[in-house]
Amino acid sequence: MRVVVTGQGYVGLPRAVRAAEAGHRVIGYDIDPIRVGRLARGDSYVEDIPAGRLLPIVENGSYLPTTDLADLAAFDLGVITVPTPLRDGIPDLSYIEAAGGMLAAHLRPGSTVVLESTTYPGTTEELLAPLLEKGSGLTAGRDFHLGYSPERIDPGNPVWRLQNTPKIVSGIDRDSLHAVDSFYRTLVEHTVPTPTCKEAELAKLLENTFRHVNIALVNELAIFAHELGIDIWETLDAAATKPFGFMRFDPGPGVGGHCLPIDPSFLSWRVERALGQSARFVELANDVNSHMPDYVVRRLTEGLNQRRRPVNGSRVLLLGLAYKANTADAREAPATRIAELLHGLGAEVRGADPHVAEDIRTDTPWTRVDTTAHEFAESDAVVLLTDHAEMDYATLIQHAPYVLDCRNRLSGAGENVDAL
Repeated sequence: MRVVVTGQGYVGLPRAVRAAEAGHRVIGYDIDPIRVGRLARGDSYVEDIPAGRLLPIVENGSYLPTTDLADLAAFDLGVITVPTPLRDGIPDLSYIEAAGGMLAAHLRPGSTVVLESTTYPGTTEELLAPLLEKGSGLTAGRDFHLGYSPERIDPGNPVWRLQNTPKIVSGIDRDSLHAVDSFYRTLVEHTVPTPTCKEAELAKLLENTFRHVNIALVNELAIFAHELGIDIWETLDAAATKPFGFMRFDPGPGVGGHCLPIDPSFLSWRVERALGQSARFVELANDVNSHMPDYVVRRLTEGLNQRRRPVNGSRVLLLGLAYKANTADAREAPATRIAELLHGLGAEVRGADPHVAEDIRTDTPWTRVDTTAHEFAESDAVVLLTDHAEMDYATLIQHAPYVLDCRNRLSGAGENVDAL
């Protein structure tokens, strides 16, 4: 099939590459000419897609990255993988609307459109379907197929990749479901059909809300345990020995990425708007997780005070700027908020990360440095926020005068290390 994938980011690029590898002719559309230029040279900016996978499909013509809307013409199947951010707590679906409008202009009878972007239940049928119909003059279900299949990308996961992760699929009617399911069966090992698009949309929100709520639980317990003089990490190790009825989640400096800081709020917003009720677990989890950077700064302040150092004037190195270990994804990473808080208290903030090549925001108040023994030694405190595998932890322990370990990576390392 001729497949168009709109959006070539952390979700869209892996989807486009896998489709090309599976034998489809793929158009990877993105509005960013710099991104498209890199892709056209076989230069990937997504770590899960190495050049060894990208370059062959560019060279053999099965994958065409483009910013030209004319290249979308005559598509058989269009996949929408665009961002869905929050603006002042309200879902911003303008990117979905823009992508839908572009695909509508080239929609033909018998074509299929699939939405993968995370959104609230009802988006596919209530927003996207009318938009496609208006722009094409066709009728969803009768003239073209439409469905929803939420992305399940886990950046840096060496075990669960796109191909072996079960794929939820849905359609607005039976024929649409069949069309969507048939496509994804060419990409993945196992598909999971749902009765309607709304179940699939809610399933995605449930998955992320489940993680969000449980991370908030252990984050709050970590705060209480510290004040009670209890080692939360030893507690978690003990509880995790139970072979049933318990799933381990670890505390940390906050949540990041597109999913946890944003996706559960789609559910909260939808419930409030449609039912006039509050999603209390979501709101509580938002409150706890969003304030973990404040707790990290408080713990750092305590640690420096014990060493007769004020935060004001101290050099603080934030180690790990990505939100997740072994990835370059710094979207919504807690490091940014922690840096802002420390800067506001007068600290000289430095940041280091072997994966994050450049900052998403240009106004982040840190100076980028390398992870060297000299940099560790010259810091008054090092805050380990993201525990990438290749970091030199032995050198860190040897040279840093004080380390606040937010990931329990340095357990038992010495008196100069505090665990969150």
